[in-house]
Amino acid sequence: MTRSLRERVAAVVRIARWEVERSAGIVDRRTAVLGVLALVLAGTILGAGAFAGGVALDRDIYRVGVDQDSPYREPVERSVALDARPPDPDALRDGDVDVLVREGQFRAADTPKGRAALSELRSAVRAYNVGLMRSQENGSAAFPVVVVLQYVSRSAGIPDAAVADDDGGSGSGIGSGADGGAGGATDGAETGSDGTTDDEETAASTGSGGPLGVPALSGINPLGGGSSGSPAEIQPPFPFGSLVLAFAFLVPMNFVVQAYGSTMLNERINRRGELLLVAPISPGDIVAGKTLPYLAAMLALTALVALGVGGSVVAVAAVIPIALVFLAATFAGAMFARSFKELTFVTVTVSVFLTAYTFVPAIFANVTPIALISPLTVVVQDLQPLESVTPGAFLFATGPFVLCAGVLFLLGVGIYREEDLFTQRPVPLKFLDALDAQVSRPRDVAVLSGLSIPFVFVAELLAIAVLFALPVSLTVPLLLVVVALVEELAKSLHVYAVFESDTFPRTRRVALVLGALSGLGFFVGEKFTAVAQVVGLPELALGQAAFAPSGIGVFSAAGLLFAPLVLHVVTAGLTALGARRDVRWYAAAFVGSVLVHTAYNLTVVSRLG
Repeated sequence: MTRSLRERVAAVVRIARWEVERSAGIVDRRTAVLGVLALVLAGTILGAGAFAGGVALDRDIYRVGVDQDSPYREPVERSVALDARPPDPDALRDGDVDVLVREGQFRAADTPKGRAALSELRSAVRAYNVGLMRSQENGSAAFPVVVVLQYVSRSAGIPDAAVADDDGGSGSGIGSGADGGAGGATDGAETGSDGTTDDEETAASTGSGGPLGVPALSGINPLGGGSSGSPAEIQPPFPFGSLVLAFAFLVPMNFVVQAYGSTMLNERINRRGELLLVAPISPGDIVAGKTLPYLAAMLALTALVALGVGGSVVAVAAVIPIALVFLAATFAGAMFARSFKELTFVTVTVSVFLTAYTFVPAIFANVTPIALISPLTVVVQDLQPLESVTPGAFLFATGPFVLCAGVLFLLGVGIYREEDLFTQRPVPLKFLDALDAQVSRPRDVAVLSGLSIPFVFVAELLAIAVLFALPVSLTVPLLLVVVALVEELAKSLHVYAVFESDTFPRTRRVALVLGALSGLGFFVGEKFTAVAQVVGLPELALGQAAFAPSGIGVFSAAGLLFAPLVLHVVTAGLTALGARRDVRWYAAAFVGSVLVHTAYNLTVVSRLG
């Protein structure tokens, strides 16, 4: 009997209420206290990293021999990385100190560590001199040249530069900040009251004068520094503070998904979920009801973090797809795992991979469009006052995550049935069952190939990000092989699954039909990767290599439409012929299809120049 939408929604809400009551009942006071303490500890660590600039991992790593009465003693003692030692010449020779300061001269050990220590000592002296000059009453005399920086988006116009050039005197300081010789300090710093305007000083103090200005938390800017200073202080933009704050969105998710994975696996222990299975409720409604409380918890935590760090609705909307993928991957893992030990391995692997995938690309938010493979890049841009997130960039960063989450939930719901839920089959076989559960008619093969596009897209973007820093002459061939491997696996794995379960007859004609449908479905779904153009990836060499061979910019209009289609149908048919036999024939056919696909990609790239 078909149930109305209202009845289905009521069933989902009822299951969600039961899940909340059950979860609240099994969490004792000690567990609740430990959970709260863990969250507080995570927030404290993140707050310390944001406000203090991180943990000093290089504390006292370099040893400097310097006298107590030396003018360099105080800069050494103020530096976190330097450790002051007695100035014994034998200590330098024996390796007990890395740098020796005698009579205003620096002598460093002829080792990589000695040279690094010398560089750190020079930086410490320079910073000390800057501090002395900042204390001067006549700021314009201490800093005769001031540079005011204003960072803007690449798509915006270039503003007029503001440069102040005053007649200056000399400041007081020790050494030169470079070689330790006599003379005044040569490195500049932010100007005093005489060297900047009121607006510039306000921008520097609030940290809101450019994209480096992280939204102030109680008036504290995690990055430090402002938008004006001497030429020696000019640094490339790096959103460290925004990244630390963006990471705060990810930490609470790991706690929620652990609880979610446990409750989903609990349904499989001693057949506890059998009562819901026999109820007049679809598996999708059951999963939706059990997932809803944990999704609501993630949304509440995300909104709370956004309110605390100064993010807007855009930041919350960008984090929601990450939360969905966390939940979907954990749900699928709970359906595949045979024990809590396996589930722990799955959830830890998922958390580490997703955290790395979302966090690492965001480091390059101000450098390359490749950073937009992560929704956290959108969060970083939202936390930077002068950055604006375009709709196309938002869709590019979040769209694949939403689609991946939907497909993972679909695969998990497919095996939310008695024959899979309460059996102890290995994880690979469970995965094949999940694929086979989505195929009942030949056309479902084409649909499933199209649904694999988000995972293919994410995998190819990840390959681009990993290989981006290497020489193009080396990375382009490697990327083409990776593209062929990923795409052929996506087109053939579900075909192998349906043959293994004997869903269709193992005849050559059926194999060719399924292969053609798989290639057609993949070709249609692949056209959606054209969204990569909105962020400029095809302008990069690796972007062209990854996406052009699939149909972007091929020889002619006819080639643009039909050459990729022929390629996908031929290679998918080849793997389908192998899959109808057994796993060995499938592996051999898979290797052959990858070679054909790689040869095609190399031909297209060579023609593109």
